[in-house]
Formats: sequence, C-alpha cells, structure tokens
Amino acid sequence: MRRLSSSKPSRGGFAPGLLLGLLLGVAVAVGVGAITGVLFGGDDDAVTEARQTIEDNYFEAADAGELEDASIRGMVDSLRKRYDDRFSHYFTEGQLRRFQSATEGRFKGVGLVVSEVPKGLRVATVYPDTPAEEAGIETGDVITEVEGKSIAGVSSEVSTSKIKGPPGTEVMLTVRSAAGGETRELTVERADVRIPAVDRSGIRRAEGRRLGYVHYSTFSSGAHGELRDAIERLYRDGAEGLVLDLRGNGGGLLNEAILSSSIFVEDGRIASTESRTQGEQSFEAVGDAIEPRPTVVLVNRDTASASEILTAALKVNDLASVVGTRTYGKGTFQEVIGLDVGGALDLTVGEYLTADGKSILGTGVKPDVRVEDDPRTEDSDEALDRALEVLASQL
Repeated sequence: MRRLSSSKPSRGGFAPGLLLGLLLGVAVAVGVGAITGVLFGGDDDAVTEARQTIEDNYFEAADAGELEDASIRGMVDSLRKRYDDRFSHYFTEGQLRRFQSATEGRFKGVGLVVSEVPKGLRVATVYPDTPAEEAGIETGDVITEVEGKSIAGVSSEVSTSKIKGPPGTEVMLTVRSAAGGETRELTVERADVRIPAVDRSGIRRAEGRRLGYVHYSTFSSGAHGELRDAIERLYRDGAEGLVLDLRGNGGGLLNEAILSSSIFVEDGRIASTESRTQGEQSFEAVGDAIEPRPTVVLVNRDTASASEILTAALKVNDLASVVGTRTYGKGTFQEVIGLDVGGALDLTVGEYLTADGKSILGTGVKPDVRVEDDPRTEDSDEALDRALEVLASQL
C-alpha cells in the first residue's frame, strides 16, 4: 500500500502520517531478516546475534518482542537521519491498525489534524462535532505536552500515538494558544471519530455574487464522490463559481487525488511518480469532468501531498487561481510494506511530480494571490474573504 501523505500533518485524532502515500494499493509481505538486508546491504546475523546476546546476558530480563521493535525502529530512524526523510516510519501491529482505519476516514482519538513543529504539534484542522472542538482547541494552537510530558522534538508518529486511545478514555493536553501564546491544560475525552471528506459547504456572497464554498478535509476512500456531490449541489443552488478550501488538508490516497482532480480536469496528466525500484508511472485524468466554472483554490502551509497534487493540477491546467500561502512541499511518496512478524514499514520509495512534471519537494505550490488568516481575529477569516473577492472579480 503506497501513501502520498505527509507525517506532517498527521491526523491528530489522529492518523500517523499523511497519505499521498497509499498510492496504488500495493502490499508486499517480507520478513525482518529481509528488511535488514535491504536497509544495510548485508545479512541479519549481526542483528540476531546482538539481540540474542542481550536476551542471554542483560542484567534485567529483556522482552524479545520489544527488542525486535527497537531494532526495526532503529533501522528506520537511521534512514530518516541520513536522508533527512521525515516520512518513513515503522508501524507496530496496533499502529498499523489505526493507520488503516484513518485511510477509511475513521479513527479513535480527539478529532484533529496536526503538523509537527519544534515545540510539539500545531493544530491544522479541528473537525466539527468532535471532542477537540468541544474542548475549545482551535486551528493554530500548539500542543506542547501530553499527560504532563513535553513532546518538543518528538516525532509526530510518537506524539499522536500518545493522544490516541480507546473511546471514553481521557487524555490531558497542554495547549498554547495561537492568538495570545497563553498556555492552558485541557482534559479531552477520546471518541470514535468519523471524518467527512467535505465537512463544510454552502453558498457565500461577495460583491453581489452567489459563490460556492467547499472545505475538503481529507482524501480518504470515496472522498471524491463526496466532493463532486457537494459541488454539483452548490451549482444547482445557483453558485456562479467555487472556492475549494484545502487548508489543513494533509493528503490521503493517491487514487483519490487523481479522481478528485478529474472532477475538474477532463483529460491529460494529473501526476507522475519516479522510483528507483518501481520505475516511472504517469496518472491521467479519468474523464467526465464537470463544466468549467471560475474556481479559486484556498491553501496554506498545512496543505500537503494529495492536496498539492489537486492544487497543482488545477493551476497548471488554468482551471483555478490559487490563493493563500505556499503549501507544504511534500514531494515524496511512501509504500506500506507488511512484515511477516506483524506491523509494517512505511518507507519512502520515490518522488511524485505535479501535472507539469515538476517536483514540489521542499518548495510547495506557490499562490497566485498571497494572503494569510490572522488567528487573533476570532470572528473573521481574512484568507477566505480574499479568496471570495478574487473569485467574484473573475465573474
């Protein structure tokens, strides 16, 4: 299973990582010994001997399973540091189950999308009707501690796993406000969270025009159907154009990025991938696009991965203007490779290119009109207001 998401943002309710990974739905089962050879170019004798020596001689009884997990995680951490790769991970069996649930748009947690920052986890999206919203957590807030322990410098995979848990249990979060920088402690009850792909939509007005607005939150399985239904409903209700809000959307399944782009792009390339082991592949629009209307894509620094493919596809094909700030710049894709011993490796296996054949790794998609929402103004959304103005000016 290949992913196009970024481990920033991560579903903080949370799914560990973004999914422009989950690319093509390929799963490969391999053993730990084989993985050792692949990563280090040798056999697994040294690893096996070291583990056995620890089990036989360490002054405390060592759990074989924990040593195995640590060995695999150490190999992946070595790759992450050597190649500055923030997106490869090792999933234990439990983490893998939570990850797979998140690709279906469902997980057990508090209802956030987060991005890893030096001081902890920055909140990219708060889903409506979730424990996080009820607790008063807001976009831009930074979670700095979980259960009283700092998560500064801790990977998003580890940090989010501390926040996830069985529905009905509680987790204590220390949160620094985006607006004033004040810190508060919140006790949040976890729940079984279902994420709608379209969590907000409706008719907005600007300069006397009726404009459609859709916030597209995730590229989980079936998301493109929700998006198309929402857009067609708005056009039936008299919308003259569309603002597609991808702020805080950290990505999802590649096939959903292609199908979502195909709602707007009738034919031609949507994206391509390059991989040392898997070669090159091109992904084309599937046809049956809606009739083109003026469109604005609203983005921010938490717009990542599959969202960047969709944004670039519309921009390159002159189907939309892009408003907001530079996007995240994910640029690589991952494959989830199952292990015979349980769990999986989520490895970076290649780069993806946008519709015009360009890499956005580290650079992102640049907006045509730059604007950023001010978190200190609680009752207004400057970026959305500007996007609506830009759209109205095109009619």
